Amino acid sequence: MLQGKRSKVVKNPARSPGYVSPNQLTICGFETPFEQALTSENRWVKLNKLLPWDKMVAQYNKLFTSAEGRQPLNGRIVIGAVIIKHMLKLSDRETVQQIQENVFMQYFLGYSSFTNEAPFDASLFVDIRHRLSLEVMNSINEIVITHHFDNNPGAPTQHTATVNNDDGPGMPPAPAKTDGAAIAEVAAPQPPPAHKGKLLIDATVAPQNITFPTDLKLLNAAREKSEELVDKLYCKELHGDVKPRTYRNIARKEFLGTAKKKNKTAKQLYKANAKQLRFLKRNLAHIDMLLKSYSCLPLKHKEQKYLMVLHTVYDQQYQMHSTRTHRIDDRIVNIHQPHVRPVKRGKEGKKTEFGSKLQVSLNDGFAFIDKLSWDNFNEGGCLKESVALYKQRFGYYPQAVLADKIYCTRENRKLLKALGIGLRAKPLGRPAATALPNQVSPGERNPIEGKFGQAKAGYNMECIKAKLLPTSESWIASIILVLNLVNLTRLGLYCLKQTILLLTNWIKMIMPANSNFGRLKCSLS
Repeated sequence: MLQGKRSKVVKNPARSPGYVSPNQLTICGFETPFEQALTSENRWVKLNKLLPWDKMVAQYNKLFTSAEGRQPLNGRIVIGAVIIKHMLKLSDRETVQQIQENVFMQYFLGYSSFTNEAPFDASLFVDIRHRLSLEVMNSINEIVITHHFDNNPGAPTQHTATVNNDDGPGMPPAPAKTDGAAIAEVAAPQPPPAHKGKLLIDATVAPQNITFPTDLKLLNAAREKSEELVDKLYCKELHGDVKPRTYRNIARKEFLGTAKKKNKTAKQLYKANAKQLRFLKRNLAHIDMLLKSYSCLPLKHKEQKYLMVLHTVYDQQYQMHSTRTHRIDDRIVNIHQPHVRPVKRGKEGKKTEFGSKLQVSLNDGFAFIDKLSWDNFNEGGCLKESVALYKQRFGYYPQAVLADKIYCTRENRKLLKALGIGLRAKPLGRPAATALPNQVSPGERNPIEGKFGQAKAGYNMECIKAKLLPTSESWIASIILVLNLVNLTRLGLYCLKQTILLLTNWIKMIMPANSNFGRLKCSLS
């Protein structure tokens, strides 16, 4: 019986609803069943009301410059899925399943009704992290924080001065006159001050999810990858019947003979590394010999990258082995993530961490990434950049900077003095009696240390599971965004209360004294 030609499998793409602005006006009584049935006390419903989706989606849509081809996925679905993933610490597959099953999450993503279809395939998260780069996520983070400060002038922040009076905390005092001129005088916007707020800065490391690297484990992993490349490149028609020998069984036995020992002496490790170096050198020579028989390079881009990494690992390890040292510039500690570098921190229990180092500034509970680098850097040289970014974000310089000892160099002190910014730190030289009040109190820098602890213990920033450099940076920036959203939700109730008090005071000033204000005030409360 003849078999017919197999039909091509057609995959139906997931239904992606178009973006609809949440600011669109709705007629009372014509709301969707989704909006009528959902409780307003749910956390996703509350968070949805606090986010400027129009500005966030507009920032995301700037990535697509061409009008040809299929329309991109709804920006609100993409950004909302990333927020859900990191806020609940879910995997990519679990995030898609949770969205598919949870009606409140679908409302948060902008769906008009519940659907059993997945928003997109879980494998698309890799492309989403590529697209939402560090710069894009930082822009979205600043849009959210700026929207909060613009729409909530009564928020409990260092940017708003508080005056205690009978009308309530943080409320402007009622003017003596109630005519239009007095109201216009109170409502007139005041120019921003030259210096305002406090800037807390510090640096931390976001470790990658890799095994603790040793020279022996790194050489063994490089040897195994070189054996895979030999198996792929060998072709019987081009290279004959005899396949190059790799001695993989003997090399594996030699590695386990040393790796399984509980206590290893320096001499044993030196000899074990030397054997693995010789095995790796032989395999790399076989690979170069096999490549000469091909007219064009048969390796894919990923395999070519691995080959370059293997040659670099061999050169670095051979140099350190020959000179009997344990340090070299741009040292590779993992062949699958060659961008990861060791970062010496000097802390108890974690003297060396393996990941990216980031400089974070904290203002009113909101965190910003000022610098992220995969190479170790001295954070003392980042103070000037952090102060300039503060001025760029808020329009004025901070009134004071609270920093660690490493930031308090003579150059930084001179810079802050020239800008008129106070430095809350121990003065140089022998301290005078007048300098004691200017020092940082023991708990004054706790907010930024607590923010690092919240990010690492609460939202898994101590174990970044993304493997590529851009996706890892997007992962870290997404966690910082989630930290700010948690702080934004906490401030939401306070801002609502302050808005009601502000409205009550304005009505009290406008309405005549003999009107029934008490009943209106009770209804607002």
